[in-house]
Amino acid sequence: MPIAHFEDDDHLQRDMELAHQMALAESNTDIMNGPEQCTGSFTSDTNAQGASSSHSGYSHYYGEVLDEQISCLVGAQLRSKVQEVKGGVMSLLKSCLESEGGASTSMISGYIDHHQSISSEDKGWGCGWRNIQMLSSHLLKQRPEAREVLFGGSGFLPDIPSLQRWLEIAWDKIFDTFGSNHFHNKIYGAKKWIGTTECATLFRSFGLCARIVDFDSTESSGLQGKNGKRAASQVQGPMDKFVIKNNPPKSSSEPCLEDAESMRGQQVLVDCIWNYFTNECSDKFTRLRVTVSNKTPLYFQHQGHSRTIVGIQKKKGRGSQDQYTLLILDPSHRTADLERTLRSKKGWQSLVKRGVHTLRKPQYQLCFVDSGIANSEEMEQLKTIDSILVRF
Repeated sequence: MPIAHFEDDDHLQRDMELAHQMALAESNTDIMNGPEQCTGSFTSDTNAQGASSSHSGYSHYYGEVLDEQISCLVGAQLRSKVQEVKGGVMSLLKSCLESEGGASTSMISGYIDHHQSISSEDKGWGCGWRNIQMLSSHLLKQRPEAREVLFGGSGFLPDIPSLQRWLEIAWDKIFDTFGSNHFHNKIYGAKKWIGTTECATLFRSFGLCARIVDFDSTESSGLQGKNGKRAASQVQGPMDKFVIKNNPPKSSSEPCLEDAESMRGQQVLVDCIWNYFTNECSDKFTRLRVTVSNKTPLYFQHQGHSRTIVGIQKKKGRGSQDQYTLLILDPSHRTADLERTLRSKKGWQSLVKRGVHTLRKPQYQLCFVDSGIANSEEMEQLKTIDSILVRF
């Protein structure tokens, strides 16, 4: 059962302060256009009380209103609270991986903060926002060009209510109209699950090149195109709505032929992740036990939950088959528990490692944030959220 949002007075006060600041900017639109024309959707027949009916004139005015909303949000947004880990989570993880026995090769991302769900704020629904915060902590630290554009150039990581406002602004800029319609263009203060689509939308609105890859082992799913066929290239709405479990869980934990086929299918996902982290790496990394990649962590979505992939490990298995293990930070884990196990090098595997055999869901999505900042022409192309479909 989701915990009520903003239970204590501090949360309520800062929520009201942020809402007040944004309302000041939005009031200009109410005065000029009336309440029905503050939706963020451009229409060619819109009139601003006797002003020119041209679309370009309205767009220009609406752009000014958006600029004012952004300016207010930059000043009103609050820094997210994070439990600092002395030495850094990834440095501790690197030390643990290097201390393991056996022959293995691990690729991990650089700096990242772990953001846990908090009972009084977002427990039960906020994992998507926490993963966005984790990815953002990496981008702000490791990518100077991203730091300049993210969150109005503030240089810090906002809390969930502020991120919700940023997503609404992205929708007002006509990023992901389908997802915007699903949420009725409102997400601020809502205890609603989000997915890779919202993650990509938010980062794209700042000019970052975020893309989605959709891994699907089912013949049909919640994504439907014309004639009832699956739309192979478009993501429609949040993953938590999109993913529907087709079969009930098996009563037995013993593997069967169907499980074996599934594992071979999930190997496609793992191979993709390994190739991503090792791309552009020199040959010398294969001689190292642990290599710090320049790649951004991955937003990892499946039915009902999302996590952040911060690396991958490869070990020689029986015969010629390599064994892969994902290295994951989970918002549902307490940061204190993660730090304690990593620092002591005891029990950290159960919190961080996930083997191929654990990937039993029929559908997964990954959100990648590639390097570079989009120009104005590319920004228009980023407004439509598509995905690459990979069939198992």
